[in-house]
Amino acid sequence: MRPLFSSYSLPLLLLFISTFHAINANNLIHETCKKCSQKDPNLSYNFCVNSLQAAPESQSVDDLRELGKISIKLIKQNVTNTRNHIKTLLRNKNSDSFIKSCLSDCFDLYSDAVPTLSQALKDYKAKRYDDANIEVSSVLDASTTCEDGFEEEKGVVSPLTKRNNNTFQLSAIALSIVNMLN
Repeated sequence: MRPLFSSYSLPLLLLFISTFHAINANNLIHETCKKCSQKDPNLSYNFCVNSLQAAPESQSVDDLRELGKISIKLIKQNVTNTRNHIKTLLRNKNSDSFIKSCLSDCFDLYSDAVPTLSQALKDYKAKRYDDANIEVSSVLDASTTCEDGFEEEKGVVSPLTKRNNNTFQLSAIALSIVNMLN
């Protein structure tokens, strides 16, 4: 009697299953980002897709709840990196005093955002979506407050515009997902 699986068929079957799972994850990301960007005109569909696909764990995600957890983790990574970048900028002795003051304010905002996001992730995992929404919203507001600080003096260009926008966009993605689940 011939074996049911040859030595070639098992690896092919595993490849098919993993490819199918990746396609489902990719579809979930695209569909979620489509819904998110339709509900929020400030949210870029392409940014959403690229950000979520860049997270390695998103390649095997198969439900919206897991994707939401990934989105909060992405904000936390972004906020931590931005905080470290601000710390580096503050070390520059040649910076204008107004810019240093703005950077210091931003540093405080981003420093507060790190534990806020840790709590948001705990609340999200516990399905306390209203609490997670409030916490992620405060991080979104922090990025806007940081950026607005630089606009208080005419002619000053924020060195954090791209980073603040990324924080805003990532927060908007997470908020959209939380609201879909709530």
